[in-house]
Amino acid sequence: MEQKKQSFMEALGEFIQPNRSGYVWSVVSSILGVVCSMVPYICAGKIITALIMGETDFRQITPWLLLALAGYVLKVCFSNLSTALSHKATFSTLEMVRKAMIEKWQHVPMGYFQDNTSGNLKTSLVDRIDSMEPILAHMFPEITANILVPVAILVYLFMLDWRMALISLIVLPVGFALQMGCMKGFAEKYQEQIRITKKLNTTLVEYVGGIEVIKAFNQSAASYQKFTDAVNENAAFYVNWMHDTQKFMAGSRAVMPTVLATVLPFGTLFYLRGSLSAPSFVMIMILALGIIKPLLAVVDYTDNFAMLGTIAGEVRSVLDAPELIRPIQEEKLADTTLSLENVRFEYNTDTEVLHGIDFDITPGTVTALVGLSGSGKSTIAKLIAGYWDVTGGAIKLGGIDTRKVPTVQLSKLVAYVSQDSFLFDDTIRENIRMGNPDATDQQVEEMAKAAGCDDFIRELPAGYDTKVGESGGQLSGGERQRIAIARAMMKNATIIILDEATAYADVENEAIMQEAIGKLITGKTLLVIAHRLSTITDADNIVVINKGRIDAQGTHLHLLEHCELYRKMWAANQEAADEKEAAL
Repeated sequence: MEQKKQSFMEALGEFIQPNRSGYVWSVVSSILGVVCSMVPYICAGKIITALIMGETDFRQITPWLLLALAGYVLKVCFSNLSTALSHKATFSTLEMVRKAMIEKWQHVPMGYFQDNTSGNLKTSLVDRIDSMEPILAHMFPEITANILVPVAILVYLFMLDWRMALISLIVLPVGFALQMGCMKGFAEKYQEQIRITKKLNTTLVEYVGGIEVIKAFNQSAASYQKFTDAVNENAAFYVNWMHDTQKFMAGSRAVMPTVLATVLPFGTLFYLRGSLSAPSFVMIMILALGIIKPLLAVVDYTDNFAMLGTIAGEVRSVLDAPELIRPIQEEKLADTTLSLENVRFEYNTDTEVLHGIDFDITPGTVTALVGLSGSGKSTIAKLIAGYWDVTGGAIKLGGIDTRKVPTVQLSKLVAYVSQDSFLFDDTIRENIRMGNPDATDQQVEEMAKAAGCDDFIRELPAGYDTKVGESGGQLSGGERQRIAIARAMMKNATIIILDEATAYADVENEAIMQEAIGKLITGKTLLVIAHRLSTITDADNIVVINKGRIDAQGTHLHLLEHCELYRKMWAANQEAADEKEAAL
C-alpha cells in the first residue's frame, strides 16, 4: 500500500527517463506554439483599434491579417509537432512498462497468479497502462502550454494596465474553489473505482469462462446474481460519483468563463474617467477572453495527476512483487537424483499445507504420488518443478538445493504436464514445437506419433495446421492432454512430471496414452500423480500423501500389505472400475 503514495515520477521514473528528450522537445515545441498562439490575439486587437480610430485603408490592415494567419499556422504546426513527439515518447514508455511487467511475471512464484485472477492481471497489463497514455502524452506539453498562455497574457495585461490585469483574475479564485469541491475525496474514490473495475473484469471473465455451465443450468445473465451484482455495483458507483461532483463542476464551468463580467464594467469606468485608453481597453477585452480556456484545460488535468499516481503505484506494486531468486551461473550436478528433505510449504494464507516431506527419486525410476484430493500431491510436484520456493527444508537435485540452480537450467531438466493442459491459440504443430523451437516439421510429427496423437490429428480438417482455439478449446480434454504430453516429450527433459495428465481421457485413450508414455520415458525419471491407481501399480516407488504428510511409501504390493489408506483407495478404485465395466 505504501507504494501508492509515490509520485508517478518516483514510480515510473526509470521508464520515463530514457524518453526524457522526447518529452523535453515536446515541451519546447509546445512553448513555441504558445508564443505563436498569442500573435492572432495581438493582431486582432491592433486591427480592431485601427478600425475604431477610423482607418479605412485595407492595405494598412493587411500586414496584421497576414501576421495573424502566420501565427495561427505556426501555432498549429508546433502544436502538432509537440503532440507527435509526446505520443512517441509515451508509447515508448508504455512499451517499456509492459515489457517489464511481462518479464516480472516470468520470475514471480506461481502463487502470485493464484492470488491475482486473470481479470485483475488483464486490468493491470492492459487497461491500467492504456489509461496512462492520454495523460502522459498530453500532460507534459499541454499543461506547459495551457499554463504559459494565461501567464503570457497576464504579463502583457500588466504592461497595458495593472488594474485591469488584477480585475481579470477576480472570478478565478471562485472557479478554482468550486473545482476543488469536485476533487474532495478523489484519491479514495479512484481507489474504489479500481477495486470495482477489477471485480467487474474478474466476474466477467468468470462468466464467459463458465457460460457452458450457466446455460446447462438455465442461468441467464439476469439470474446469475454474482455477475448482475457486479454490473449494478459498477454502474451505481459512477452514478453516485457523478451526482456528488456535478454541482461543483457545473458551478466552476459557469463562473470561470465570466471574466468579461468584471473586465467590461471596470474597463468602461476607467475609460470614461480617462485613465484607460480605447486601444488598451480593446486589447484587454480580447486578451482577457484568452485566459480562461487554457486554465480550464489545466483544471481538467488535476484529477489526472491523482489518477496517474494511483495507476503508477499499482504498476510499481507489480514490478516490486517478490521474485524467485535464482543464480545465473549453472551448477555442476553430480546426477539428477531428487531428494526432498523435511519439505514444508505454506501459501500466502499462513496455513502450512506440507508438513515435513521426505523421499528420494532415483534417476531412471518411476515414482508415483497418490492420496486423497487436497492432500498436497500437486503442490509437491510444482515445488519440484520450481514453481515456488519451499518455506522449510529443501529440495535437492544432484545434491544441490534447487534454489541454487538457475531457472533456465532447472527448466531444461524438468518437463511438467498438468491435468489442465493449456494450449496456445495456434496450430497443433506449433503447440507441439513449443517443447523444442528448433524441431523440424518431421520431428514434430514423429513425436506426435510416438505420443499416440498422430491419428486424430490427421483426421482434423487441416491436420497439424489446425488451429486449436483459445486455450485449446476446439479440442476435447483428452486430445489437449495428448498434445501437451507430446509437447513435454519434445522438450526431451531428463525429469518428467505428469500431474494427473490422463485425467480427461477415457479408458481406451488412457491406455494409448499410457503406452505412449511408457515408450517415451525410457531412461528418464518420471514423477506421476495418478487418480487411477491401476495405472501406477508397476511404479518403482509409490508415495502416499495424507493431509500434507507421508503416510507410507513403497511398491504397490508393499503398500497393500502395510498401508491402510492405500488399501482403501485401491479397493475404491477397483470398485469404481468394476461398476464402469458392468455399465458397459
